[in-house]
Amino acid sequence: MRASVSHDRREETLEAKVRWFRSLTLEERMDYLVMMTDLILQNNPGALAKAAQDNVESPQKRIRIVERPRR
Repeated sequence: MRASVSHDRREETLEAKVRWFRSLTLEERMDYLVMMTDLILQNNPGALAKAAQDNVESPQKRIRIVERPRR
């Protein structure tokens, strides 16, 4: 089988992206994570502060406790 590069967006399915990501080594996955994080922070320096602030919100806004009705 001869691998080729396609530039057709219709072939960019979620399954194809998953297959590509799974083909990476752990080191390549971590490099990709760092690259994407750097890209996000370059384009939106406030993203880190926003994420930190989101974690400070009260737990009541993030967690819902559901109890079974008592009989």
